[in-house]
Amino acid sequence: MAEFTMELNDEQREVRDWIHGFAADVMRPAAAEWDEREETPWPVIQEAAKIGLYSLDFYAQQFFDPTGLGIPMAMEELFWGDAGIALSIVGTGLAAVGVLANGTEEQIGTWVPQMYGDADDVKVAAFCSSEPDAGSDVASMRTRAVYDEAKDEWVLNGTKTWATNGGIANVHVVVAVVDPELGSKGHASFIVPPNTPGLSQGQKFKKHGIRASHTAEVVLENVRVPGHCLLGGKEKLDERLARAREKAKAGGERVKNAAMATFEASRPAVGAMAVGTARAAYEEALEYARTREQFGRPIIDNQGVAFQLADMRTQIDAARLLVWRASWMAVAGKPFTSAEGSMSKLFASEVAKKVTAQAVQILGGNGFTREYPVERMHRDAAIYTIFEGTSEIQRLVIARTLSGMPIR
Repeated sequence: MAEFTMELNDEQREVRDWIHGFAADVMRPAAAEWDEREETPWPVIQEAAKIGLYSLDFYAQQFFDPTGLGIPMAMEELFWGDAGIALSIVGTGLAAVGVLANGTEEQIGTWVPQMYGDADDVKVAAFCSSEPDAGSDVASMRTRAVYDEAKDEWVLNGTKTWATNGGIANVHVVVAVVDPELGSKGHASFIVPPNTPGLSQGQKFKKHGIRASHTAEVVLENVRVPGHCLLGGKEKLDERLARAREKAKAGGERVKNAAMATFEASRPAVGAMAVGTARAAYEEALEYARTREQFGRPIIDNQGVAFQLADMRTQIDAARLLVWRASWMAVAGKPFTSAEGSMSKLFASEVAKKVTAQAVQILGGNGFTREYPVERMHRDAAIYTIFEGTSEIQRLVIARTLSGMPIR
Protein backbone atom coordinates (compact mmCIF):
# COMPACT_ATOMS: atom_id res chain seq x y z
CA MET A 1 0.00 0.00 0.00
CA ALA A 2 1.42 3.37 -1.02
CA GLU A 3 1.87 6.01 1.66
CA PHE A 4 -0.18 9.16 1.26
CA THR A 5 1.89 11.84 -0.42
CA MET A 6 1.30 15.28 -1.84
CA GLU A 7 4.31 15.00 -4.13
CA LEU A 8 3.80 13.62 -7.64
CA ASN A 9 6.54 11.31 -8.87
CA ASP A 10 8.41 11.88 -12.12
CA GLU A 11 6.08 9.68 -14.18
CA GLN A 12 2.98 11.38 -12.79
CA ARG A 13 4.39 14.83 -13.49
CA GLU A 14 5.19 13.78 -17.04
CA VAL A 15 1.61 12.54 -17.57
CA ARG A 16 0.20 15.70 -15.96
CA ASP A 17 2.25 17.94 -18.26
CA TRP A 18 1.24 15.86 -21.30
CA ILE A 19 -2.48 16.22 -20.47
CA HIS A 20 -2.02 19.90 -19.68
CA GLY A 21 -0.45 20.42 -23.11
CA PHE A 22 -3.42 18.79 -24.83
CA ALA A 23 -5.84 20.85 -22.73
CA ALA A 24 -4.02 24.09 -23.53
CA ASP A 25 -3.29 23.47 -27.23
CA VAL A 26 -6.35 21.49 -28.40
CA MET A 27 -9.22 21.89 -25.95
CA ARG A 28 -9.05 25.57 -25.02
CA PRO A 29 -8.94 26.92 -28.60
CA ALA A 30 -12.04 24.81 -29.41
CA ALA A 31 -13.97 25.45 -26.19
CA ALA A 32 -16.04 28.49 -27.15
CA GLU A 33 -17.04 27.02 -30.53
CA TRP A 34 -18.38 23.75 -29.15
CA ASP A 35 -20.08 25.52 -26.25
CA GLU A 36 -22.00 27.62 -28.80
CA ARG A 37 -22.74 24.65 -31.07
CA GLU A 38 -23.96 22.48 -28.16
CA GLU A 39 -22.76 19.38 -29.97
CA THR A 40 -20.46 16.50 -29.13
CA PRO A 41 -16.93 17.59 -30.20
CA TRP A 42 -16.10 14.43 -32.15
CA PRO A 43 -12.97 15.95 -33.77
CA VAL A 44 -11.50 16.76 -30.35
CA ILE A 45 -12.34 13.31 -28.99
CA GLN A 46 -10.67 11.82 -32.06
CA GLU A 47 -7.55 13.93 -31.45
CA ALA A 48 -7.51 12.63 -27.87
CA ALA A 49 -7.87 9.07 -29.18
CA LYS A 50 -5.00 9.52 -31.64
CA ILE A 51 -2.54 10.35 -28.86
CA GLY A 52 -3.93 7.68 -26.52
CA LEU A 53 -5.65 10.09 -24.14
CA TYR A 54 -9.11 8.76 -25.00
CA SER A 55 -8.51 5.06 -24.52
CA LEU A 56 -9.10 2.19 -22.14
CA ASP A 57 -5.34 1.77 -21.64
CA PHE A 58 -4.84 5.34 -20.47
CA TYR A 59 -7.68 5.29 -17.96
CA ALA A 60 -6.68 1.84 -16.73
CA GLN A 61 -3.17 3.12 -16.03
CA GLN A 62 -4.55 6.04 -14.06
CA PHE A 63 -7.19 3.91 -12.34
CA PHE A 64 -4.60 1.44 -11.10
CA ASP A 65 -2.06 4.07 -10.05
CA PRO A 66 -0.99 2.72 -6.62
CA THR A 67 -1.02 6.23 -5.11
CA GLY A 68 -4.62 6.84 -6.15
CA LEU A 69 -3.69 10.20 -7.67
CA GLY A 70 -3.73 9.23 -11.35
CA ILE A 71 -7.44 9.81 -11.96
CA PRO A 72 -7.84 13.06 -9.97
CA MET A 73 -4.69 14.48 -11.55
CA ALA A 74 -5.98 13.66 -15.05
CA MET A 75 -9.46 15.01 -14.32
CA GLU A 76 -8.14 18.29 -12.95
CA GLU A 77 -6.00 18.99 -16.01
CA LEU A 78 -8.71 18.07 -18.53
CA PHE A 79 -11.36 20.17 -16.81
CA TRP A 80 -8.87 23.00 -16.50
CA GLY A 81 -8.92 22.90 -20.30
CA ASP A 82 -12.72 23.03 -20.69
CA ALA A 83 -15.46 21.30 -18.73
CA GLY A 84 -17.84 20.62 -21.62
CA ILE A 85 -15.23 19.08 -23.91
CA ALA A 86 -13.61 17.27 -20.98
CA LEU A 87 -16.92 15.67 -20.02
CA SER A 88 -17.31 14.47 -23.61
CA ILE A 89 -13.87 12.88 -23.31
CA VAL A 90 -14.36 11.32 -19.86
CA GLY A 91 -18.13 10.68 -19.89
CA THR A 92 -17.57 7.15 -21.16
CA GLY A 93 -15.59 6.52 -17.97
CA LEU A 94 -18.71 6.47 -15.78
CA ALA A 95 -20.14 3.59 -17.80
CA ALA A 96 -16.74 1.88 -17.69
CA VAL A 97 -16.61 2.29 -13.90
CA GLY A 98 -20.10 0.78 -13.75
CA VAL A 99 -18.80 -2.34 -15.47
CA LEU A 100 -15.55 -2.41 -13.48
CA ALA A 101 -17.45 -2.08 -10.18
CA ASN A 102 -20.11 -4.70 -10.89
CA GLY A 103 -19.01 -6.88 -13.83
CA THR A 104 -17.09 -10.13 -14.18
CA GLU A 105 -13.62 -10.24 -15.73
CA GLU A 106 -15.13 -11.57 -18.94
CA GLN A 107 -17.69 -8.76 -19.07
CA ILE A 108 -15.01 -6.16 -18.43
CA GLY A 109 -12.83 -7.59 -21.21
CA THR A 110 -15.75 -7.81 -23.65
CA TRP A 111 -17.57 -4.54 -23.17
CA VAL A 112 -15.19 -1.85 -21.95
CA PRO A 113 -13.06 -1.86 -25.15
CA GLN A 114 -16.26 -1.45 -27.20
CA MET A 115 -17.08 1.67 -25.19
CA TYR A 116 -14.04 3.49 -26.59
CA GLY A 117 -13.54 2.07 -30.08
CA ASP A 118 -10.24 3.22 -31.58
CA ALA A 119 -8.66 6.31 -33.11
CA ASP A 120 -10.12 5.52 -36.54
CA ASP A 121 -13.61 4.76 -35.23
CA VAL A 122 -14.23 6.55 -31.95
CA LYS A 123 -17.12 5.33 -29.78
CA VAL A 124 -18.67 6.56 -26.53
CA ALA A 125 -20.68 4.87 -23.76
CA ALA A 126 -23.49 5.96 -21.44
CA PHE A 127 -24.37 5.15 -17.83
CA CYS A 128 -28.15 5.34 -17.38
CA SER A 129 -29.39 5.58 -13.80
CA SER A 130 -31.48 8.74 -13.21
CA GLU A 131 -35.15 8.80 -14.19
CA PRO A 132 -37.74 11.58 -14.52
CA ASP A 133 -39.11 10.69 -11.05
CA ALA A 134 -35.98 9.12 -9.56
CA GLY A 135 -32.81 11.19 -9.43
CA SER A 136 -31.44 11.37 -5.91
CA ASP A 137 -34.30 9.12 -4.79
CA VAL A 138 -32.99 5.91 -6.34
CA ALA A 139 -35.56 3.85 -4.43
CA SER A 140 -38.27 5.35 -6.70
CA MET A 141 -36.72 3.91 -9.87
CA ARG A 142 -39.33 2.49 -12.24
CA THR A 143 -37.30 0.97 -15.07
CA ARG A 144 -37.93 -2.76 -14.83
CA ALA A 145 -35.86 -5.75 -15.88
CA VAL A 146 -37.79 -9.03 -16.10
CA TYR A 147 -36.02 -12.35 -16.68
CA ASP A 148 -37.32 -14.54 -19.52
CA GLU A 149 -36.03 -17.90 -18.37
CA ALA A 150 -37.06 -19.77 -21.52
CA LYS A 151 -34.85 -17.56 -23.68
CA ASP A 152 -32.25 -16.60 -21.02
CA GLU A 153 -32.95 -12.94 -21.76
CA TRP A 154 -33.73 -9.88 -19.68
CA VAL A 155 -36.52 -7.57 -20.90
CA LEU A 156 -36.03 -3.88 -20.00
CA ASN A 157 -38.73 -1.22 -20.01
CA GLY A 158 -38.56 2.37 -18.78
CA THR A 159 -37.17 5.85 -19.40
CA LYS A 160 -33.82 7.14 -18.21
CA THR A 161 -32.86 10.80 -18.12
CA TRP A 162 -29.79 13.03 -17.70
CA ALA A 163 -27.70 10.36 -19.42
CA THR A 164 -24.33 11.63 -20.65
CA ASN A 165 -23.96 10.26 -24.21
CA GLY A 166 -27.47 8.82 -23.93
CA GLY A 167 -28.75 7.58 -27.29
CA ILE A 168 -25.50 8.27 -29.17
CA ALA A 169 -23.51 5.69 -27.19
CA ASN A 170 -22.22 2.46 -28.63
CA VAL A 171 -22.77 0.70 -25.30
CA HIS A 172 -25.35 1.68 -22.65
CA VAL A 173 -25.11 0.54 -19.03
CA VAL A 174 -28.63 0.60 -17.57
CA VAL A 175 -29.62 0.31 -13.91
CA ALA A 176 -33.03 -1.35 -13.52
CA VAL A 177 -35.30 -2.81 -10.85
CA VAL A 178 -35.36 -6.61 -10.68
CA ASP A 179 -37.20 -6.91 -7.34
CA PRO A 180 -39.50 -3.93 -6.59
CA GLU A 181 -40.18 -5.10 -3.02
CA LEU A 182 -36.53 -4.54 -2.04
CA GLY A 183 -36.45 -0.88 -3.05
CA SER A 184 -32.94 0.30 -3.95
CA LYS A 185 -31.55 -3.09 -2.87
CA GLY A 186 -33.46 -4.75 -5.70
CA HIS A 187 -31.52 -3.01 -8.50
CA ALA A 188 -29.10 -4.50 -11.01
CA SER A 189 -27.01 -3.16 -13.90
CA PHE A 190 -27.27 -4.37 -17.48
CA ILE A 191 -25.25 -3.95 -20.65
CA VAL A 192 -27.31 -2.95 -23.67
CA PRO A 193 -25.15 -3.87 -26.68
CA PRO A 194 -24.86 -1.71 -29.81
CA ASN A 195 -27.92 -1.53 -32.10
CA THR A 196 -30.21 -3.38 -29.69
CA PRO A 197 -33.85 -2.98 -30.84
CA GLY A 198 -36.11 -0.97 -28.53
CA LEU A 199 -33.51 1.50 -27.24
CA SER A 200 -33.90 5.03 -28.54
CA GLN A 201 -32.88 8.57 -27.67
CA GLY A 202 -35.58 10.74 -26.17
CA GLN A 203 -35.26 14.45 -25.49
CA LYS A 204 -31.81 15.99 -25.86
CA PHE A 205 -31.37 18.69 -23.22
CA LYS A 206 -30.25 22.24 -23.98
CA LYS A 207 -28.19 23.08 -20.93
CA HIS A 208 -26.96 26.09 -18.93
CA GLY A 209 -23.36 24.80 -19.00
CA ILE A 210 -21.17 21.87 -20.15
CA ARG A 211 -22.90 22.34 -23.49
CA ALA A 212 -20.36 20.36 -25.51
CA SER A 213 -21.38 17.25 -23.57
CA HIS A 214 -24.41 15.39 -24.94
CA THR A 215 -27.13 14.86 -22.31
CA ALA A 216 -30.39 13.12 -23.21
CA GLU A 217 -33.20 10.77 -22.25
CA VAL A 218 -32.92 7.10 -23.11
CA VAL A 219 -36.16 5.24 -23.83
CA LEU A 220 -36.29 1.46 -23.35
CA GLU A 221 -39.24 -0.35 -24.95
CA ASN A 222 -39.15 -4.16 -24.60
CA VAL A 223 -35.37 -4.09 -24.90
CA ARG A 224 -34.15 -7.67 -24.82
CA VAL A 225 -30.57 -8.40 -23.76
CA PRO A 226 -28.92 -11.80 -23.36
CA GLY A 227 -28.53 -13.23 -19.86
CA HIS A 228 -24.78 -12.65 -19.96
CA CYS A 229 -25.45 -8.89 -20.15
CA LEU A 230 -26.46 -8.82 -16.47
CA LEU A 231 -23.39 -7.35 -14.77
CA GLY A 232 -21.94 -9.81 -12.27
CA GLY A 233 -24.10 -12.68 -13.54
CA LYS A 234 -27.39 -14.16 -12.34
CA GLU A 235 -25.93 -16.39 -9.66
CA LYS A 236 -24.32 -13.43 -7.93
CA LEU A 237 -27.53 -11.40 -8.29
CA ASP A 238 -29.68 -14.19 -6.81
CA GLU A 239 -27.31 -14.48 -3.84
CA ARG A 240 -27.37 -10.72 -3.27
CA LEU A 241 -31.17 -10.54 -3.48
CA ALA A 242 -31.51 -13.48 -1.07
CA ARG A 243 -29.26 -11.74 1.47
CA ALA A 244 -31.23 -8.52 1.03
CA ARG A 245 -34.52 -10.34 1.66
CA GLU A 246 -33.17 -11.96 4.80
CA LYS A 247 -31.85 -8.66 6.12
CA ALA A 248 -35.10 -6.92 5.25
CA LYS A 249 -36.99 -9.50 7.32
CA ALA A 250 -34.63 -8.90 10.22
CA GLY A 251 -34.71 -5.13 9.73
CA GLY A 252 -31.07 -5.51 8.84
CA GLU A 253 -28.17 -3.55 7.48
CA ARG A 254 -28.00 -1.56 4.31
CA VAL A 255 -27.02 -3.42 1.15
CA LYS A 256 -25.12 -1.48 -1.49
CA ASN A 257 -26.92 -1.23 -4.83
CA ALA A 258 -25.36 -1.20 -8.28
CA ALA A 259 -25.80 2.51 -9.02
CA MET A 260 -24.47 3.60 -5.64
CA ALA A 261 -21.36 1.45 -6.06
CA THR A 262 -20.62 3.36 -9.26
CA PHE A 263 -21.25 6.80 -7.73
CA GLU A 264 -19.18 6.08 -4.60
CA ALA A 265 -16.24 5.11 -6.81
CA SER A 266 -16.52 8.25 -8.93
CA ARG A 267 -17.26 11.03 -6.42
CA PRO A 268 -13.63 12.05 -5.75
CA ALA A 269 -13.09 12.17 -9.52
CA VAL A 270 -16.00 14.62 -9.84
CA GLY A 271 -14.38 16.66 -7.08
CA ALA A 272 -11.20 16.76 -9.17
CA MET A 273 -13.20 18.02 -12.17
CA ALA A 274 -14.53 20.85 -10.03
CA VAL A 275 -11.00 21.68 -8.85
CA GLY A 276 -9.86 21.93 -12.47
CA THR A 277 -12.63 24.37 -13.41
CA ALA A 278 -12.06 26.44 -10.27
CA ARG A 279 -8.33 26.60 -10.91
CA ALA A 280 -8.87 27.73 -14.49
CA ALA A 281 -11.16 30.56 -13.39
CA TYR A 282 -8.77 31.59 -10.61
CA GLU A 283 -5.83 31.77 -13.03
CA GLU A 284 -7.84 33.90 -15.47
CA ALA A 285 -8.87 36.25 -12.65
CA LEU A 286 -5.32 36.48 -11.29
CA GLU A 287 -3.86 37.37 -14.69
CA TYR A 288 -6.62 39.90 -15.34
CA ALA A 289 -6.11 41.52 -11.93
CA ARG A 290 -2.38 41.87 -12.61
CA THR A 291 -2.87 43.58 -15.98
CA ARG A 292 -6.14 45.49 -15.64
CA GLU A 293 -5.55 49.05 -14.46
CA GLN A 294 -8.02 51.35 -12.76
CA PHE A 295 -7.17 54.71 -11.15
CA GLY A 296 -3.61 54.38 -12.42
CA ARG A 297 -2.67 51.02 -10.92
CA PRO A 298 -3.39 47.30 -11.39
CA ILE A 299 -6.60 46.26 -9.63
CA ILE A 300 -4.70 43.56 -7.71
CA ASP A 301 -3.15 46.42 -5.71
CA ASN A 302 -6.53 46.79 -4.03
CA GLN A 303 -7.07 44.59 -0.98
CA GLY A 304 -10.68 43.98 -2.02
CA VAL A 305 -9.42 42.12 -5.10
CA ALA A 306 -6.19 40.68 -3.67
CA PHE A 307 -7.96 39.15 -0.65
CA GLN A 308 -10.56 37.53 -2.91
CA LEU A 309 -7.78 35.91 -4.92
CA ALA A 310 -6.08 34.74 -1.71
CA ASP A 311 -9.30 33.09 -0.56
CA MET A 312 -9.89 31.54 -4.00
CA ARG A 313 -6.46 29.91 -4.07
CA THR A 314 -6.77 28.70 -0.47
CA GLN A 315 -10.12 27.07 -1.15
CA ILE A 316 -8.89 25.42 -4.35
CA ASP A 317 -5.88 23.91 -2.57
CA ALA A 318 -8.08 22.71 0.32
CA ALA A 319 -10.49 21.10 -2.16
CA ARG A 320 -7.64 19.34 -3.95
CA LEU A 321 -6.35 17.94 -0.66
CA LEU A 322 -9.78 16.49 0.20
CA VAL A 323 -10.01 14.94 -3.28
CA TRP A 324 -6.51 13.46 -3.07
CA ARG A 325 -7.15 12.08 0.42
CA ALA A 326 -10.35 10.34 -0.69
CA SER A 327 -8.68 9.01 -3.84
CA TRP A 328 -5.76 7.63 -1.85
CA MET A 329 -8.09 6.07 0.73
CA ALA A 330 -10.06 4.32 -2.01
CA VAL A 331 -7.00 2.75 -3.63
CA ALA A 332 -5.51 1.89 -0.22
CA GLY A 333 -8.67 0.02 0.72
CA LYS A 334 -9.45 2.32 3.62
CA PRO A 335 -13.20 2.64 4.29
CA PHE A 336 -14.87 6.02 4.08
CA THR A 337 -15.81 5.94 7.76
CA SER A 338 -16.60 9.66 7.70
CA ALA A 339 -17.92 9.70 4.11
CA GLU A 340 -14.63 11.18 2.88
CA GLY A 341 -15.62 10.57 -0.76
CA SER A 342 -18.77 12.63 -0.37
CA MET A 343 -16.84 15.27 1.58
CA SER A 344 -14.42 15.75 -1.30
CA LYS A 345 -17.18 16.03 -3.89
CA LEU A 346 -19.27 18.38 -1.73
CA PHE A 347 -16.48 20.79 -0.86
CA ALA A 348 -14.84 20.88 -4.30
CA SER A 349 -18.12 21.44 -6.13
CA GLU A 350 -19.15 24.27 -3.82
CA VAL A 351 -15.68 25.82 -4.20
CA ALA A 352 -15.99 25.68 -8.01
CA LYS A 353 -19.29 27.58 -7.94
CA LYS A 354 -17.93 30.19 -5.54
CA VAL A 355 -14.55 30.69 -7.21
CA THR A 356 -15.98 31.00 -10.73
CA ALA A 357 -18.51 33.56 -9.47
CA GLN A 358 -15.69 35.54 -7.84
CA ALA A 359 -13.73 35.39 -11.10
CA VAL A 360 -16.66 36.91 -12.98
CA GLN A 361 -16.86 39.64 -10.34
CA ILE A 362 -13.14 40.44 -10.57
CA LEU A 363 -13.39 40.79 -14.35
CA GLY A 364 -16.42 43.06 -13.90
CA GLY A 365 -18.36 43.75 -17.10
CA ASN A 366 -15.82 41.74 -19.11
CA GLY A 367 -16.51 38.73 -16.93
CA PHE A 368 -20.14 38.86 -17.96
CA THR A 369 -19.34 38.58 -21.68
CA ARG A 370 -18.49 35.56 -23.79
CA GLU A 371 -15.33 37.30 -24.91
CA TYR A 372 -13.73 36.04 -21.69
CA PRO A 373 -13.83 32.38 -20.63
CA VAL A 374 -14.82 32.93 -16.98
CA GLU A 375 -18.44 33.41 -18.08
CA ARG A 376 -18.44 29.89 -19.54
CA MET A 377 -16.56 28.48 -16.55
CA HIS A 378 -19.15 29.94 -14.19
CA ARG A 379 -21.96 28.30 -16.16
CA ASP A 380 -20.08 25.00 -16.29
CA ALA A 381 -19.37 25.00 -12.55
CA ALA A 382 -23.08 24.93 -11.70
CA ILE A 383 -23.29 21.24 -12.64
CA TYR A 384 -20.86 20.00 -10.00
CA THR A 385 -23.27 20.63 -7.11
CA ILE A 386 -26.00 18.76 -9.02
CA PHE A 387 -24.81 15.67 -10.88
CA GLU A 388 -23.70 12.39 -9.30
CA GLY A 389 -25.39 13.39 -6.09
CA THR A 390 -26.43 16.96 -5.26
CA SER A 391 -24.70 18.87 -2.49
CA GLU A 392 -27.75 18.22 -0.33
CA ILE A 393 -27.42 14.47 -0.90
CA GLN A 394 -23.70 14.61 -0.08
CA ARG A 395 -24.52 16.35 3.20
CA LEU A 396 -27.13 13.68 3.91
CA VAL A 397 -24.60 10.90 3.24
CA ILE A 398 -22.01 12.59 5.47
CA ALA A 399 -24.49 13.26 8.28
CA ARG A 400 -25.81 9.68 8.21
CA THR A 401 -22.29 8.29 8.24
CA LEU A 402 -21.17 10.47 11.14
CA SER A 403 -24.27 9.97 13.25
CA GLY A 404 -25.29 6.44 12.37
CA MET A 405 -28.84 7.75 12.24
CA PRO A 406 -31.35 7.46 9.33
CA ILE A 407 -31.48 11.22 8.83
CA ARG A 408 -34.03 12.32 6.24
